[in-house]
Amino acid sequence: MQNTNNSSNDTQSISQEKLDSFTEEQVSELAKRLDEDDYPTPFAGLNDWHLLRALAIHRPELVLPYLHLIDQEPFDED
Repeated sequence: MQNTNNSSNDTQSISQEKLDSFTEEQVSELAKRLDEDDYPTPFAGLNDWHLLRALAIHRPELVLPYLHLIDQEPFDED
């Protein structure tokens, strides 16, 4: 149960300072984890996805090669 709480806290703790501190190498490692999709829990993968998405919004220059890992296609709910 503790991992679930930590997962939601990790998602909520994406600060601008954290995003500003990311390097190209760190983003590459993050993208590699997402691409391999080998996580102990679904929440761990979801946290990385949220982080990559936040980086795409705030630091798009770092994420351009990895946009395929973020599902940004619009969809119609009707």
